Amino acid sequence: MDDVARRTPSGWKTSGHAIYLLGSTADEFGGSAWTEVAHGHLGGLPPRVDLERERQLGEILVTASRDGLVEAAHDLSEGGLAVALAEASLRNGVGARVWLDDVCERDGVDAFTLLFSESTGRAIVAVPPSEEDRFNALCAASGFANARIGVVDDEAGALDVRGQFIVPLSELRTAHTSTLPAVFAAR
Repeated sequence: MDDVARRTPSGWKTSGHAIYLLGSTADEFGGSAWTEVAHGHLGGLPPRVDLERERQLGEILVTASRDGLVEAAHDLSEGGLAVALAEASLRNGVGARVWLDDVCERDGVDAFTLLFSESTGRAIVAVPPSEEDRFNALCAASGFANARIGVVDDEAGALDVRGQFIVPLSELRTAHTSTLPAVFAAR
């Protein structure tokens, strides 16, 4: 990175920006944070790594950042989508409304799997409305899976995953990052 002042933050801050999920999700829980919290077990097969997909994701994120197409970006590693959404909301204290049905259908997974799988080669980004067409064109040019899954909502004061749970940001703030899967498990 030439200039760290130009880095892409991990948390969103502007209400109305679209939240996109980059990459696809598989049923991969071996060695996950969820398995450790819910079952006290850490083992099994880790998620499959596709180095070409990782390279494509990196190129998309670098280009989108350089060209001002994203306000924020967060990887989906430890804890999966649920934890990434929580961390991106907590970073600046700005909530979000999220819906999962279309991506569940596209990837052939249920909402639980989409929220907690630690499949590699995935990220979430916040995209200004004026840049959505350019962002989608960037992903399409690479043939990289992407889907609009929500919107940043400063007035919500919560992470609202429609049809699944609503967690106030104040409750998320009290949870330590390593215990976020437990917060969602209680829902």
